[in-house]
Amino acid sequence: STPPSHLPVMTAAQMQVVADLEVEMMSDMYRRMTNTCQDKCVSKSFKEAELTKGEAVCLDRCVAKYLDVHEKLGKRLTNMSQTDESALQKIASETTPAS
Repeated sequence: STPPSHLPVMTAAQMQVVADLEVEMMSDMYRRMTNTCQDKCVSKSFKEAELTKGEAVCLDRCVAKYLDVHEKLGKRLTNMSQTDESALQKIASETTPAS
C-alpha cells in the first residue's frame, strides 16, 4: 500500500533511524519498568535465591499495570497527534489562497 499523498516517503536511512529510536525507547521503557517493579516488589535484604510467592505476584501485577499504562498512554498520544495533524491540515487548507 502507498502512503497518503500528504505524507513524505522515508528513505532507507530515515527508516533505520526510526527503527533505532523505537528500539531505544522500548529498551528504556523495559529498564524503567524493571527497576520500578524490582524496587517495589523485591526486598533488598532477600534471604532466598528464589522469589517468594508474594514477590512474584507483586512483580506480575506491577509489570501488567506498567504495560497497561504504557499502552493507554501510547494510544492517547497517537490520538492527540492525529487530532493535531487534522487541525493543521484544516488551517493549511483555509489559509491557502485559491488559484
